[in-house]
This record gives sequence, C-alpha cells and structure tokens, in this order.
Amino acid sequence: MPRTAWIIRHLAFEDLGTLAGTLESRGYALRYLEAGVDSPDALADAGVDDLLVVLGGPIGVYQTDRYPWLLLETVAIAGWLDSGRAALGICLGAQLIAAALGARVYPGHDKEIGWSRLTLTDAGAASPVRHLDGALTSMLHWHGDTFDLPVGADLLASSAAYPHQIYRVGPRVLAFQCHPEIDTARFEQWLIGHGDELDAAGIGFGVLRAQTAAEGGRLRTQAALCIGEWLDSL
Repeated sequence: MPRTAWIIRHLAFEDLGTLAGTLESRGYALRYLEAGVDSPDALADAGVDDLLVVLGGPIGVYQTDRYPWLLLETVAIAGWLDSGRAALGICLGAQLIAAALGARVYPGHDKEIGWSRLTLTDAGAASPVRHLDGALTSMLHWHGDTFDLPVGADLLASSAAYPHQIYRVGPRVLAFQCHPEIDTARFEQWLIGHGDELDAAGIGFGVLRAQTAAEGGRLRTQAALCIGEWLDSL
C-alpha cells in the first residue's frame, strides 16, 4: 500500500530540504499542509502506516494569541500521537510535539544560531542518531525557544548551549530541536527570510554562510543515514 508523509509547514522555505529524497526513497508520497491555511482536519484521512512531519518556523508554540490556529494544530498532533502512528519533528515541530505530549515550551536563555556539534547520550549512541555524533558532523541550530522533555521521552543528544536537542518517545516519534534537513543550495533563502533576526542577534551573514558551505555537505550525508535508518525501523 502507498504511504503518505503528511508535512505541516509553517514557512515556505523551511520545508523537508535534503530529507525529501530520503522519505521518497522509502516509498512516501509527500503531502504538505500549510499551517494557518490548510486545516489539520485533513490528517483524519491518513492511513495507519503514514508519517507526520512537523517542520520549523519563527514563532512560539505559546503564541496562541497571535496565531489561534496553533491550538488546533497542537490538538491534531496530539491525536496523531495518540493513534500510535510515526511522527518526526524539526525545531518548532519538536516543540509542538513536546507541547502535544503535555510538556512546557518557553523562551530560552539565548538565541542559538549557527553550527556546532552534538553530544550524544548513551541512548542516542545506540540509536540512528549515532550518525549525527559530533565526531562525524556538525549541526545547524536556529532557535530561541526550548522545552521540557515530555514524560516518557528519551534524550538522545545535547548541544553546549541547550541540553534538549534530540529526543524520542518510543520507537516511532523522533524530534530534533536542531536542523538536520538544511539544504546548502537553498541557504540564501534562510538568510533572506530571517535577516532581521540575524541582525537583532548580531550574527554575521558571512560567517554563517561560510559555516554552512563548509559543513552542509557532511550533514546531508549523515542526516540521510540517520533518518533513513529510523524510517526503516518503523
């Protein structure tokens, strides 16, 4: 039976990036739902073997006064998780999954934007996340919020700035605060779309551009290994 990856996208250029090919190679048809435009009720049409992917964006889970649809989205994610189907979260997506599982999401102590290496827990080293160990690749970080680990979650990786970077809930839910999907060929879109944020944080465009050019190819390879192995285990 054909499978669908239902992808909630909050910002046009923050899509599946390099991970699109990994999902398609495992037989997933990609179907994007545009947050705030497409109703999450569409997820009711999903099959039992389908995958939910919740992507990033420059908003906070708690900003429901500005974005009332976040409430409906969080409820829809909670329903998906309750069904036992597989889910993958990236950045805001990891925070939304945490919120859907009852964990607190809140502003962090500082912006974490740029490339740095992850440190894996023992659980991470024994999982597909081992392909993202700091000895093998660096990782792009781009967030200001953080979250408490949901009840029952296993922490898989941390960065020096924020301990909660990758977690899992059972074998079928995997969530990244960081960005394994970044596509260096399209990184200029990030610099355009997040220019004001970079200015406010005092982060140089040239430095970030050079880091991405140097590190992106290695991350692309390692992220494909990580996500591919996880998908194969479902």
